[in-house]
Amino acid sequence: MDCVGLSRICVVLVVFWLHVVTGSPIVTTTINCGSQSPAISFGPVDEGYSGDVELVDGIEPGTSVTLESDPFPEHLEFLELNFTLGQTTATVRTKNPLDTDVPTMNDRVLYYSLVCGNANKYKNSRRLSINDINDNSPTFDQKLYAQSISEIHIVNTEVLRVRAVDADSSPEFNLLTYSYEPQTADFSLTNSGAFILLRRLNYNVVPTYNFIVTARDRDGKNDTTSVEITINDFDNLNPYFSHSLYQAVILENENGNLNKITPEAIKAQDGDTGINMTVTYSITSVSPVKYQKNFKINSDTGVLSVVTSFDREEMDSAVISVNIKAAQTDDSLKTADAVVSVTVEDVNDNAPEFDQSNYTVFLLENSPAETVVFKAVVTDLDQGGFVGTLEIVPESASFSISPDGTVRVINPETLDREETETFVFQIEAKEKNVPNQIARVQVTINLQDENDNSPIFTSDMYEGKVFGNQTVGILVVQVEAEDLDDGRNGEIEYSINFGNNNGYFSINVNTGEISLAKTIPLEENRVLEFPLYITARDGGRISRSTSAQAIIRAPGNSKPQFLQKLYQGTVEEEQDPGALILKVNFLTIPSDSVTLEVVKEADKFSISPTGEVKTKVKLDHDDAPHNYSVEISISDGATSDTAVVEVQVTDINDNSPVFASSSVTKSVPEDAKVGSNITGVAATDKDSGFNKEIRYSLRGGEGRFFIDPVFGMVSLAAGLDRETTAEYELLVMAEDQGRPARSATATLLLQVTDINDNIPKFSKAEYQLEVLETESVGTSLLTLSAEDPDEAANGRVTYSISQQSPSSEPAVFELEASSGILKLVQPLNYSDVKVFILNVQASDGGTPSLVGNGSVVVKVKDFNNNPPKFSKESYDVVVYENLASGASIITLEVTDTDEDGFSNGHFIYISDTFDITNQGVVSLKKDTTLDRETQDNYILQVVAVDQAADGLSATAQLNITVLDYNDNTPQFPSIPYPLQFPEGEYSKEKPGEIFTILPTDADIDLNGEVTLSLSSPHPFFSFREDGMLLAVGPLDRESTEVYDLVLKASDKGSPQRENITTIRVSLTDVNDNRPEFSSSIYDRSILLKDAETGMLLLTLRATDQDAGNNSLITYSFFEEESPYLALNSNTGEVTLTFDLANVTEDTQLSLTAVATDHGSPPLNTTAHVVVNIRVASLVEGVAFQSFSYNFSLPENNLTGATVGQVLASSGSNLYEVSYSLKTHTDLFSINSDGAIMTTKELDKEQQEWYILDVEAVDTRTPPTSAVALVRIQVEDVNESPEFSSKDYEASVFMIAAYKTPVIQVKALDPDVGDSSGLVYSLSDSSSFDVEPASGLVYVVSAADLGGKTVPLEVKATDGQGLYATATVKVIVEDSASSSDVTIISLNQLANVVESKVSKLEESLGKVLGWVVNIIQVWSSVGEETRMLRASVRTMVSFVAHDKGEAISAEEVRKKLQSASNDVKAELVLLFGDGVHFDVETGSPSSTSDQVAVIVLGILLAVTVLGLIVAVVFVVRFKRNGKRKESDKESFDIDSQADGFTNMNFNKNHKSSQQLSRNPYNSTAEDREKAQWDKRDGEQQTSKKDSPRFREHKNSESVESHISAL
Repeated sequence: MDCVGLSRICVVLVVFWLHVVTGSPIVTTTINCGSQSPAISFGPVDEGYSGDVELVDGIEPGTSVTLESDPFPEHLEFLELNFTLGQTTATVRTKNPLDTDVPTMNDRVLYYSLVCGNANKYKNSRRLSINDINDNSPTFDQKLYAQSISEIHIVNTEVLRVRAVDADSSPEFNLLTYSYEPQTADFSLTNSGAFILLRRLNYNVVPTYNFIVTARDRDGKNDTTSVEITINDFDNLNPYFSHSLYQAVILENENGNLNKITPEAIKAQDGDTGINMTVTYSITSVSPVKYQKNFKINSDTGVLSVVTSFDREEMDSAVISVNIKAAQTDDSLKTADAVVSVTVEDVNDNAPEFDQSNYTVFLLENSPAETVVFKAVVTDLDQGGFVGTLEIVPESASFSISPDGTVRVINPETLDREETETFVFQIEAKEKNVPNQIARVQVTINLQDENDNSPIFTSDMYEGKVFGNQTVGILVVQVEAEDLDDGRNGEIEYSINFGNNNGYFSINVNTGEISLAKTIPLEENRVLEFPLYITARDGGRISRSTSAQAIIRAPGNSKPQFLQKLYQGTVEEEQDPGALILKVNFLTIPSDSVTLEVVKEADKFSISPTGEVKTKVKLDHDDAPHNYSVEISISDGATSDTAVVEVQVTDINDNSPVFASSSVTKSVPEDAKVGSNITGVAATDKDSGFNKEIRYSLRGGEGRFFIDPVFGMVSLAAGLDRETTAEYELLVMAEDQGRPARSATATLLLQVTDINDNIPKFSKAEYQLEVLETESVGTSLLTLSAEDPDEAANGRVTYSISQQSPSSEPAVFELEASSGILKLVQPLNYSDVKVFILNVQASDGGTPSLVGNGSVVVKVKDFNNNPPKFSKESYDVVVYENLASGASIITLEVTDTDEDGFSNGHFIYISDTFDITNQGVVSLKKDTTLDRETQDNYILQVVAVDQAADGLSATAQLNITVLDYNDNTPQFPSIPYPLQFPEGEYSKEKPGEIFTILPTDADIDLNGEVTLSLSSPHPFFSFREDGMLLAVGPLDRESTEVYDLVLKASDKGSPQRENITTIRVSLTDVNDNRPEFSSSIYDRSILLKDAETGMLLLTLRATDQDAGNNSLITYSFFEEESPYLALNSNTGEVTLTFDLANVTEDTQLSLTAVATDHGSPPLNTTAHVVVNIRVASLVEGVAFQSFSYNFSLPENNLTGATVGQVLASSGSNLYEVSYSLKTHTDLFSINSDGAIMTTKELDKEQQEWYILDVEAVDTRTPPTSAVALVRIQVEDVNESPEFSSKDYEASVFMIAAYKTPVIQVKALDPDVGDSSGLVYSLSDSSSFDVEPASGLVYVVSAADLGGKTVPLEVKATDGQGLYATATVKVIVEDSASSSDVTIISLNQLANVVESKVSKLEESLGKVLGWVVNIIQVWSSVGEETRMLRASVRTMVSFVAHDKGEAISAEEVRKKLQSASNDVKAELVLLFGDGVHFDVETGSPSSTSDQVAVIVLGILLAVTVLGLIVAVVFVVRFKRNGKRKESDKESFDIDSQADGFTNMNFNKNHKSSQQLSRNPYNSTAEDREKAQWDKRDGEQQTSKKDSPRFREHKNSESVESHISAL
């Protein structure tokens, strides 16, 4: 900004300041010193005003003026007069700010007067009106109010009163309202501060009430006080029993104390717990009354006992109700009642009984499996009914019976009425418990016919004929079918299904006779056929049918004739007589007799009656004519016809090729050349054409020969070797080209002649033999053999020794030339020579002679004279029985001091189980296994023999012990199916024993220890250690009658083995279900005029889920009776029994009906019976006292808090009203009194208002209803804030400048309104600080913290003082210094660069090859970085790391400049075309240093201007005291810089290696979100605090200060 612009601003501000300082007074008046004048009223002005009040002029020179009271001297405390004698004006100004709340400030008017100092001293009265403002909060006169009242305090009277006052003068601001917490339905608080009792108190429920009372004025200013109301107990409650019903069980033959009483022992106590008077017990009545004397009760302890035992068989019910009473010892009229239900248990003394003496049942045959035939009901008068088994006697293959008596089909195939019509058997019922009584009943099952048989025709095909003499109605043919079914199922009807298209025939539906329905037009030379398909259908409800065929033939007139005059056919030559040539077609009546014959060439051809032309002789194509004309004729005796058959005889290949000789022998030398001809073999064929063309082929010869296929020349195809094959026998085949081809063969024997081409070859390349040193001279030791496959002299071999090693003179050995026998010619000595090696030759007699070489190794053998020896006399071995077949067990060690030791030895033993090799390896034989359970020990005597013949021996014992292996699966014992068990309330503490199951295992030790369990845990069953199956949960037959359990028996072996089986537990019925009425209340309203004796009013209905007698129900009225009503015990019908003439007003008859079952003990339930007798018909309905209700309650109240009460009236005392909620039933409930309560804690932050629909319904028939609207407001309660995380981690460089952000912590306050503003603070740190509004932790100074970890505690506090804390661990990196910071500039907006910091780090790191951490991004100009400017320049500072070490800024700059093209390419990918970057050589603070002088100069001007502005605001504030803070302008010099600074939100710092990279790079989204979260918070703040200063890394720029101005 230039100097001219700055000067203009200064002038404007100075003028503005002068205007404010010399502001006008409230009023300007002229004083009247010449006469008495009326008072002047002016204003109003706001309370708290300071400044000039009145400017007085018209003062005569020399006249004095004084300020005096008029009439309140206290008012002059606020004013003073500024006047100097001689002046013509005076000013009245404030001495203290105006205050309307002082006691003398009546009507909020300030009274004063100006008095002239002349002789008359006239008074000029003034009246200044002052507006009161709400600048005082209410104040209670006590901090605690306490009051004690009796619990019988009178309702709707005052309990105590609180009082608060507000010093404000106007009623608008000093009128107070009172509220209290927590809310209760017992009290209300009026706006006068009075607590009013709303309902009766109960010391036992709430002995003390504590409230916090708040007094509020109109603007919410408030004060609180505590109220404590103590309730004094009053003896107004009767005693009470801990339970209204107790239950006990006793056997019918027992007496004494009832020890097992549930749910606990009998106990009563005074209802007034503050007094707790003692009580005495007594028995008031016993039902049935005849058992009154059987019981007594201890008056002090309440212990109930039986003095006389019971006989259950004489009892109508097993349950006895004992009514007991507890009375206070100080007042016998204060009593409590309870009922003890005593159940007398039965013993088994009755036999089972069937519900019928016999059963006769009809069953449809072929009923499927599991079809229920009937159910046999078995009863037992004993308690629990029949518990036992049912079975069919004798056992039936067709039917089965289940435990509940249901008889079902098990084999449908036996239910065939046609085989068996009636089944007779017995059912046996046998009790499970002793004495196991039995009952039997006979069952007769008659099978009813089912249409399961189809009609069957007597024949599959029926035939009939119709001739020329046909007449309508004649019988053509009769069909017949049979059906094995009975009645209608076996009655058959016949019908023609199809084939009777022209309607020539009809059928009798009952007899199956087929008749001619109309004449059939016959055709010449043709038999008409009519295939009719007949259906026989039975009369079953779902009929069955079968079909058969009837063919009706109708022949016409006959005139035989051929259909052609000329027929042509062919036949091959040489066919046997009877060869078919062709079949001629002709017309004739099939049934007529015609004659077919050959007229010409009859000696060679014949014709059959069907027209088949055949040969009579063989025809020869070569020696006879090739074509024949055969004339044929047809005749029926009356007419005839002729035709010609031309027959062509075709040639066949009937001559085979013939060789000149069938066998040819030739010789060929074995060295003949491949391809040379050997011999020619030729054949001839008498046939001509293709039939005589011959092709040759060879069979055999191993592919070494080839024959020319056309000329038959045999040549050599491969080399020959006579020694391999001396001769070849070839089969030469000559085959003509006829179809089929014919062939002939000749044998060609080729003999290969020999040449001497094979060297003699010994049978072994090396012969080895052992010779005892004791062997005699002249003994033949070995015969050598050499073969030469050549013949004659070429193959004759002679033998010789060419060399002996070691040599000797004379030679030790001699080899015969012709026989090849090697002989010993000198004695041997093992000690001299142990091995001789002889080189031998075999030479043939060929010319030249060929020689083959070999060798003989003669080992001189020592003589055996030492026996073998075992390493032990006895071997003990342990093996497991699961040893694999063939597995080794032990190696027996045997030594022999002879030359070969025991290498040639063997073992002798006897065992079917084990093998021993010559090497002494003992193993289990293959295909053999061990079984410890069969044999657990083996003893073997093993003999070791050192050689096969004349060997010496030693003996040892082998003891093999077989150890157990877990190879046996646990086995279950026989288990009854099913297991019968009574239902009942079982538990783990009181289980029921069902059956003992003890599995076995043939293994031993842990392998044989068996654990029994259920395959999967069951809530109702478990096993005890002794194998007892226990019922450990409640078993209810009515819910589940049968339980199928999977048992698992597991041993403890390894590997573990287990067995699985399934058992069934069937529950028997126990009378454990009370009857249930269909309704809890039965009501009926009748008009008096309609009532008459016997009138049916109601029918009560109850059901019982139990079975048998336990489910039979009897109805009665409980104790009270009515002279007007009767109840049928069986049907439940309620009728009128008395004349109602004496009834003169509306009357309600209310009784209790009892439904009792016939179980043992019997159970019952009750229902209310209400009969309203109305004198006149009235139309009434239920109605609420108010159409809508408004309630409120604080949030987070405990569940069950009372919200408010609604009231509705039925309009008549005959009817009751019940309430229900129609909406928000998940959050609220309502009781019978209309009180609405919460069922969950409510949260205002989730929902503030709830609208409820409450419905009231009366007991009319039909009922009437009404709905009221209830509005509920949830009031706010302050809640503590919460951090999103309790622990944060961040890192920062030690070179970070002041205000460098470290991390932003975030806490949330669930409250709304004033409670939502959080203030952040640090507990104690000189190196870091936190922004109070945003939670941004920043650096103060980290220069001396390099390499340290600094823990910080951050606190977030809400407006009510509640707070939360979190820990921030800051790791200060010392791996970089200011000299390592590199700065580049980009021609991009700062916010654009900030949004891509993560990607920019990656791009720079990619080019540089180092890890890049960006420290700061800022705009080089002071204006808003997000505003487009003509020239945009954004600075980016960063540090580069390589393996944790910082790279100097100089080295980084060099690399940036050298790789500028690569950097530019990466930046284009990131920011687009047009991006430009520069490498800055200065430090981040250099820019600020350059403008420091300008900053200091302008700061002085700013200071002066600031003072002027401050004065302006002070004066204006005094003139406008009621301006709100939100209208003030504020300068936030210390606001956070708006540029990007690297902040760490990574909570999981791991190592310094991680800190070498930008901690924000956990994810780009996390960093950008954190950055913009910070900006959002700043933008929210900027709405209140604008304009803002932008603070940069090291200093504030000049532009920033100008922007603030």
